Amino acid sequence: MSDCREFDENNGSAVGRRAFLGTGAGAVTAAAMLGQGESTPAQEPPAADAKPSSGLIPKRMLGKTGVEVSMLNLGTWKSVGLDRILRLAWSRGLRYVDTAASYGSEPAIGRWMKADPKIRKDLFLVTKAHPHTPRDLIAELDKRLEQLQTDYVDLIFIHAMGDGDINKEIDWPMSREFKETAEAIRKSGKAKFVGFSCHHPRQAEILQNAVKGGFVDAIMVRNDSWADHDAPFNKALDACHKAGVGLISMKQIAGNVKIDDIAARLPELKEKGLTPYQGLLHAIWTDERFSSVCVSMRNTDQVRENIDAANRFKPMTTAELGRLRAACLAAGPIFCAGCDGSCSRAAGTAAELGTLTRLLTYHDHHGYREEARRQYAALAPEARDWTGADLEAAREACHNKLDFAALLDRVDKTLA
Repeated sequence: MSDCREFDENNGSAVGRRAFLGTGAGAVTAAAMLGQGESTPAQEPPAADAKPSSGLIPKRMLGKTGVEVSMLNLGTWKSVGLDRILRLAWSRGLRYVDTAASYGSEPAIGRWMKADPKIRKDLFLVTKAHPHTPRDLIAELDKRLEQLQTDYVDLIFIHAMGDGDINKEIDWPMSREFKETAEAIRKSGKAKFVGFSCHHPRQAEILQNAVKGGFVDAIMVRNDSWADHDAPFNKALDACHKAGVGLISMKQIAGNVKIDDIAARLPELKEKGLTPYQGLLHAIWTDERFSSVCVSMRNTDQVRENIDAANRFKPMTTAELGRLRAACLAAGPIFCAGCDGSCSRAAGTAAELGTLTRLLTYHDHHGYREEARRQYAALAPEARDWTGADLEAAREACHNKLDFAALLDRVDKTLA
């Protein structure tokens, strides 16, 4: 694990997660704007990138599994350049690859492993599926293994817990059915560990239920890394960490589209040889509770930039975190990873404002246009209809002060 000790911010030394929390009541997320599925727009390659990496990128323990994983992991998506991206990431020491049934990347990963069988034994491989019930995960896992052309994965997630039917799925992490399913999967050897990913507004409750259940190995979360100390999400993270549940961060880079504005406001990043995205990754890694950060990398420049960030990570100070947060907010993000539904409640609407802006981020920021439209079409009509909503009240309630009036108009034009 990285050295995230607590120091006095006045001497400029590293600060741990808990030393930073609460320095601003109602703290809004800058690191939370950082992502599964977040692609980093290509930046000028850092000078250190010109040199090939030697050895492995740093690792951290994944909860109480006893397994160390790369602190950066490769989020994948179906693309013509995926084969090259996999090879480059591996050559530079990354040993954790993330995929899912809906990403379309499993066949390419399977071909890559089959071309060089030595890869599999050193690779931490994660995939995800959307079962109708926890028990259905067993059959879904077999399908994933077939696509990946392998006998096992290291970790299988139920994908996007709560997004199907929150009233049923919220209790899955402490249900007998999911527990028995997880035990059966681990016993079969087809997956070493079992967990779920989640970005539902009631994420904090879902995480707390996983602690109560006591059988979930790892969780991938939409990360509101700078939530207030007493925020439900932060308390849920503390509970998971204390219980030994491995935590993987996602949705970290999402929504920071005005990256030049952030750079202009923080010249200190350039002085350190860091791009704004690398600074955002360093902010996430400063939180010692997270074992790894998942970032979708769409080209080789992004691979180099993100791996360079991992190799040069140093915990950030309180002052540095505060300035980064302020710069990100001032640049006008289009996604709020800290969404807990406050925006919709304040606006007096059943429309899922946080989900709508997340899908816009998929479309505009990551280039997942077809997937964004597919997920938009799958939403219930009332979840899409923001007619009559008080969007100024929504903005005030939003943890990242999103400009919903502008963003939702674009949602209707691009996703409908």
